[in-house]
Amino acid sequence: MGALGMVVVLAGAVCALCWVLSLITKDTSWVDRIWSIVPVAYVWIFAGVAIAGGLDAARLILMAALVTLWGARLTFNFARKGGYSGMEDYRWAILRARMRPWQFQVFNLLFIVLYQNALLVLITLPAAAALLNATPLNGWDAVWALLFLAFLAGEWLADQQQWNFHRAKAAAGGELAPGFVTTGLFRYSRHPNFFFEQAQWWVLYLMGANAALSAGAGILGGAINVTIAGPILLTLLFIGSTVFTESISAGKYPAYAEYRRTTSMLVPWPPRSRQTAGALS
Repeated sequence: MGALGMVVVLAGAVCALCWVLSLITKDTSWVDRIWSIVPVAYVWIFAGVAIAGGLDAARLILMAALVTLWGARLTFNFARKGGYSGMEDYRWAILRARMRPWQFQVFNLLFIVLYQNALLVLITLPAAAALLNATPLNGWDAVWALLFLAFLAGEWLADQQQWNFHRAKAAAGGELAPGFVTTGLFRYSRHPNFFFEQAQWWVLYLMGANAALSAGAGILGGAINVTIAGPILLTLLFIGSTVFTESISAGKYPAYAEYRRTTSMLVPWPPRSRQTAGALS
């Protein structure tokens, strides 16, 4: 069995486990709990096959190391927020209340379990491109690796700023104006952590594309290849999730509408003045 086959088999087992556990526990956040773990395993499978096959595995080892750092940081952040304590994502509870039980179970199986687990495979497929084109490291790999680390640091900083705000909010009795964080990186983006999360997977795609290009592939099949589906679908997922999350925030906090008018949703950008925002709205 090849590396991709091993990844697909493991992903199938993970899907089955998440679905069964969601039925037993009536908690649909099991995919959230493995989100930062299984991509690390998938990329290391590709790297391991390259090593075992005597191929030049330097690029794959670098990719696996970067994804491992991503996974360790995200797992830590998820754990300190209580993600492994049995607490379900509040958004699923809201959706469950809006659907009939059978409708939510269909949504659970098709979207939460199957689609999201398939996406976790797709975003790691640039490692398959690197395995197929096992060429030596070059200068572009260093550029992409440094950019990945910069985005990783940005996500860490954004999550830490959000964590500090919510701790201060809890210490203040659960109310701290305006109710959500608007300082630091959140002055330039309403969701800077989401932006940096997606950006890291786009960089991983570029590393896989660089492998194909260095093996002689052209623009199509090299710079642009089928593994681009992963970061594209991840970006679409984040946009859809962000729109839904913000609809909840807007209903809870009166000041959120003004924040949304003046501040970029994802890409960090200088905030607009209230006058400019009013003129453009």
